Formats: sequence, C-alpha cells, structure tokens
Amino acid sequence: MKKLFVLLAVLGFITISAQYAAAQTATPTGDTEQVEMAIHQQLKTKFIEGGPGFMASILLCLIFGLALAIERILYLTLSETNTEKFLPKIDAALKDGGAPAAMEVCRNTRGPVASIFYQGLSRADQGLEAVEKSVTSYGGVQMTFLEKNLSWIQLFIAIAPMLGFLGTVVGMVAAFDAIEAAGDISPTVVAGGIKVALITTIGGLIVAIILQLFYNYLLSKIEKITVQMEDASIALIDMLVKYEK
Repeated sequence: MKKLFVLLAVLGFITISAQYAAAQTATPTGDTEQVEMAIHQQLKTKFIEGGPGFMASILLCLIFGLALAIERILYLTLSETNTEKFLPKIDAALKDGGAPAAMEVCRNTRGPVASIFYQGLSRADQGLEAVEKSVTSYGGVQMTFLEKNLSWIQLFIAIAPMLGFLGTVVGMVAAFDAIEAAGDISPTVVAGGIKVALITTIGGLIVAIILQLFYNYLLSKIEKITVQMEDASIALIDMLVKYEK
C-alpha cells in the first residue's frame, strides 16, 4: 500500500511539474501572474455568487473535516508497529527475564500492539485464560482509540452535499421570485438564478469527494493496524504457551 501511494505521488508530481513547465514555457511571467490572479478572482466571485452563508458553511465542513483527517493520519501512522522486529524482542525478553522483562520492552515501544502486549503480560501469572481475556478486552479499547473522530468525518461528508442541495433549492426559489417580480420568463433571469443555485451543489459535492477519499484511506490504515493487533496477539499467546511448557 505504501509503495502504491509513493508511486502515485511521484507520478502526480511528475505530471504537475510537466504541466507547470509547459505553462511557464508557453506563458510569460507577467501573464502567469495575471492568470493566477484571474483564477483567484474567479473563485472569489463564485463563492460570493453561491451565497456567503451556504458557501461558508460548506467551507467550514471542508476545514474541520480535513483537520480531523490529518490528525487521524498522524495518529495512525504513529500507531503502526513493526511486528517483525517487535515480536523477536518480546520472545527474547520472555526467554531471558520472563514477563517483567517483556513488559519493559512493551513500555518502551509505542503503538496499540505494545499496549495490548503489556496488558496481557501483566496478567501472565494468572494463567493463559486471564491473558486471553485481557488481550481481547484491551484490543476493543484500542480499536475505539483508532476509530476516534471518524464519525465526525462521516458527518461532514454527509452534511456538505446536503448544504449544497439546500442552497440549490433556496437559489431556485429566489429565481422563481425574480421571474414573478419581472412578470415574464426571461432566459437571462432563469439562467442566472439556476447558475447561482447550482454553485452550492458543486461546492458541497467537491467537499464530500475530498473528505471521502481521506475517510477511505483512514479505514484502510485502521484495517491494517487491526490485522497487526490480531496476528500479534495470537503470537503472544503462542509464546506464553511455549514458555509455560
């Protein structure tokens, strides 16, 4: 998965660099600055045309959603444990110093896998059944930590398009009010009102798409860490069985 993201990032960077180089070659520096200013002005104009109230609400959904997504990405990245290196350390510690030595290794290792191991090893003197119950219970606690704030991201994914659709309905009502005030159906009045109404829908859908991509990426990372936790827990029980015998 990491290799795939790195490859996509490299390809994206190469594509953007090529496009930027081509634009720089075809467009003088002064014209480039004017184009950037024109794009900024267009975005500002569309934001105002869509209605500052609805567009600001949609923008807040994007800001809060991205903030939560970035926080989750950082947390999940720090929660990953290299089990290929961690498990041999636990095995060696159990062999040399027993459960206390293995708990010390867990204490110096970050991530949910190490936390689950610590809780399980703390009950090693109570038997394997107590260890299994402790690992299962604390695994559920760690899953809660991993999935924290995902419900809020889901909420922003759902709210952003709804706000856009609401803005569209309000804009359509305003367009019909303008038609009623004008006394006839003017193409200019109808087209202008519909255009303004649809801007909020476009904004809401764009925000939902962006947040949905982050949400699915977070789910994939949680799934990976969950598999690590389950495999490592089985390995811990196997090691305790081995040394108990």
